[in-house]
Amino acid sequence: MNIQIFGASKSFDTKKAQRWFQERRIPFQYVDLPTKGLSPREYQSVKGKIGLEGLIDEKSRAYEALYMAYLTPEAREEKLLEHPELFRTPIVRNGREATVGYCPEVWAKWKEGA
Repeated sequence: MNIQIFGASKSFDTKKAQRWFQERRIPFQYVDLPTKGLSPREYQSVKGKIGLEGLIDEKSRAYEALYMAYLTPEAREEKLLEHPELFRTPIVRNGREATVGYCPEVWAKWKEGA
């Protein structure tokens, strides 16, 4: 398994995801999403699995501040890449597979398949 956790240090779900993998002694790489963001390839891979709407955190302060609800899908995608704080967290990748949010059921399946 090659686990990457993209999240925010203040996100409760990100901390829960890290704890879930630590308790099972599964090594992972943590990437601070607000400072580092996603590379274009990582973004396309995750978007292919989750979809654009699944990646956007509609409850974030930045969502309202940037008027995301009123933008076209193309403009939303551009804003999302410019402002990583708009991503829902955590984004957990295992190779080509990805989840958004706290999804221990899916991660358990990944562990069984490894």
